Amino acid sequence: MLRTIILVSIFIFSGCGKSPPDISQGQSSRKINTAEGMADYLKKQNLPSVRDVQQWDNKYGPGLKITTAHYEIFTTLLEPLMLSQIPAFLESAYRGYNNQLPQPIETTTKFTVYLFSQRQQWEGFTKTFTGPQSALYIKIKAGAYYLNGACVAYNIGRERTFSVLGHEGWHQFNSRLFKYRLPSWLDEGIAMQFETFRYENGLFYFEPDRNLYRLGDLKVTLAQDKMIPLRILVAVNPGQMLVTTDDYSVAAFYCQTYALVRFLREEDYGRRLRSFQRLLLDGLNGRWQISNVNKKIAVDRNIPLTIPWNEQVGPQLLEQYISGDFETIQKEYLLFCKKIVYHVRFE
Repeated sequence: MLRTIILVSIFIFSGCGKSPPDISQGQSSRKINTAEGMADYLKKQNLPSVRDVQQWDNKYGPGLKITTAHYEIFTTLLEPLMLSQIPAFLESAYRGYNNQLPQPIETTTKFTVYLFSQRQQWEGFTKTFTGPQSALYIKIKAGAYYLNGACVAYNIGRERTFSVLGHEGWHQFNSRLFKYRLPSWLDEGIAMQFETFRYENGLFYFEPDRNLYRLGDLKVTLAQDKMIPLRILVAVNPGQMLVTTDDYSVAAFYCQTYALVRFLREEDYGRRLRSFQRLLLDGLNGRWQISNVNKKIAVDRNIPLTIPWNEQVGPQLLEQYISGDFETIQKEYLLFCKKIVYHVRFE
């Protein structure tokens, strides 16, 4: 019998590193208490990313449905600064997800995002939306999750809320559009490239090299000599590690997969970037050279992620597309990790 780990995508701020600062972008925020008032406010802004704003009837509080080119945002958040920026942020993230590939793809079906103003509203929705699994989701202290095609979050401050939406949005993007599911190291590693960003002149630019949350964890992991060997790193998932080890090992998994994706894209002036993009493109189109059994699991998202599938496919893809010389790539990867954390300082 195949062992399975029922692991949904959950992004929680925890661990040794610091979470991103919660800083506004110098724009004052007026108070608007009604959905009608907020809808009028957004319409008057003539925001390029917003195609439509309507009131959203729901049992959690006054709400809006904001439509963009690729998203439908259902929200009870009535905060002008955040709501005027979230549409542009999500569309910027969509372009960023596409930039992981050698050529862009398009979808005619919009992605669904739920964003609640209060945790109490989020919990009420989650209990209904996740059903029997709700106890797992309610344990989230500050974060978001992706399930059943939707990203579900609540307001934890502007920077952190945008960060979790960027992370979970990648899971949403590839789960819908890729023919094959991604192994954990690749899926989580890419998602973390969208946790930090810069806002400038109405546009968002993602800057993985400024992710002090993951860089801090990576520096601690290196200092404590607790780096997970590369061959193991690409074969496990965080849920499996949480069951068998501890929270620190989970933090190590996340910061190391974040660094691994950066390594494959950036190291030695992007020497491996084309190979990395081909790996993703073949996952998108269902062209990986894996066994028929593993292809079936890769295609059918209704089959829970199995430990053997992840253990087999994760290393196999790295070997086929990047290098089968794990010893050499391990050394180069460790040097890259040390280089990117060199200037990270703890207060």
